Amino acid sequence: MTTGVWSEIRLEQSPSEVKRPGETVKMSCIISGFDMTSFYIHWIRQKPGRALEWIGWMSTGSNSASYASSFQSRFSMTEDVPSSTQFLQIQTLTAADSAVYFCARDDTVRTVEQLHKNLQRESAV
Repeated sequence: MTTGVWSEIRLEQSPSEVKRPGETVKMSCIISGFDMTSFYIHWIRQKPGRALEWIGWMSTGSNSASYASSFQSRFSMTEDVPSSTQFLQIQTLTAADSAVYFCARDDTVRTVEQLHKNLQRESAV
C-alpha cells in the first residue's frame, strides 16, 4: 500500500490596485503546492457584468507566452521561476482595462514537453 500527502495548491495574487490612465500595472501570481514548471499558467479577466476574457498563457519555466489577439500589444506575461511567481504587466492603462484579473493553472501537465526534455538529457549522456 502506498500513501502520500497532497499539498495544497495555491495561486496567491497581488492585492487590487487603482491606477491612472497611461500608467503601468504589474500583477503577480505566487504559486505553491506544485512544480510550476510542469503546468501552463493562464491569465483571465472579467469586467463588471461581462463574460470572462482569456488573456493568454505562459509555458512556465521557458518564459514563453501566447496571447489572445486583442491582448498582444500592451500586455506582457513574465515569470521568476526561483520565487515561483508569474507576472502580468499592462502598459498605458485605459479605463477599458478596469476588471478583475485572475491567474489560473492549466489542468494538463506538460507531459509531452517534459518527455522531450528527458529524452534530450538521456541522449546527451
